[in-house]
Amino acid sequence: MDHKNLGSFQEAGKAVLQYLYQRFGFNLWMITRVEAKDWIVLQSEDHGYNVKPGQVFEWANSFCFHMVAGKGPKIAPRSEDIPLYATAPINEQVSIKSYIGQPLFNEDGSLFGTLCAIDPEIQSEAIIQEVELIELFGNLLSNILQAELRQNEQIRQHERLEAEALRDGLTGLYNRRAWERLVTAEEERCKRYGHPAAVFFIDLNDLKKVNDKLGHHKGDDLIQQAAHVLLDTVRRKDIVARFGGDEFVILSVENDEMGANQLLNRIMDALAQAKICAAIGVAMRHPSQGLFKAAVEADKKMYEHKHQIKFKT
Repeated sequence: MDHKNLGSFQEAGKAVLQYLYQRFGFNLWMITRVEAKDWIVLQSEDHGYNVKPGQVFEWANSFCFHMVAGKGPKIAPRSEDIPLYATAPINEQVSIKSYIGQPLFNEDGSLFGTLCAIDPEIQSEAIIQEVELIELFGNLLSNILQAELRQNEQIRQHERLEAEALRDGLTGLYNRRAWERLVTAEEERCKRYGHPAAVFFIDLNDLKKVNDKLGHHKGDDLIQQAAHVLLDTVRRKDIVARFGGDEFVILSVENDEMGANQLLNRIMDALAQAKICAAIGVAMRHPSQGLFKAAVEADKKMYEHKHQIKFKT
């Protein structure tokens, strides 16, 4: 294994998967992320299963689910001899006769995901003796991962400092160009680590009415007020941008569906208290589609909400 390729989690993962494939065979080696009910493939060394990064399986259906809980062995040369492995629903999706698995951990000791392998053939019992090597690689990847995740906040701050010049003149929020740059950087992190994220599209409903009746300076006041409300409501690490006119966008970084729904409720309450009527659409990032697809989905949902508001009034 080339030790020069161990600089980042991505590079180390690739080197480890290639080495383990050369050492043990096994048609599929993976590094995965566990996020709620999802078991997300981050990296794969695939030789027959056609499993690619970004694919999502049910965590509870996997062998790794039982291995992490301590109910199944880390190495099973004949996985059908292990009752929980033999009856795991993932067997209905892929042919598995042998298995290797090792947990990967976050810095606080919580589960990040797994390093694992499956093969459609029964393997030699001798591989059970290799458990310490698998654990060593699992610990190596966990340590590199923990160091990178600690650095992520500093990297984000640097990216945002670089985008400081790309501000909307009226509100001081990021403009569309800054949004695209920052979301591209965040998408790379989501792909690398399997982070969940949510995209919000917000459209003010009364801007045209205010402009027509009270003048554009009052319309500008409304836009600025909405910007302040959104900035005061989101979390510190979230990104808020104005696309122009009465349209705002939020990227809620490292936020799961429950957290996104809580943020949605906070935004709706804050806008209502400020007597600002707005249509809102929210979409979660799907690992196989990415943040820009989530943005398209959130925009679509925002227009559906806008239509519902118009229909009610």
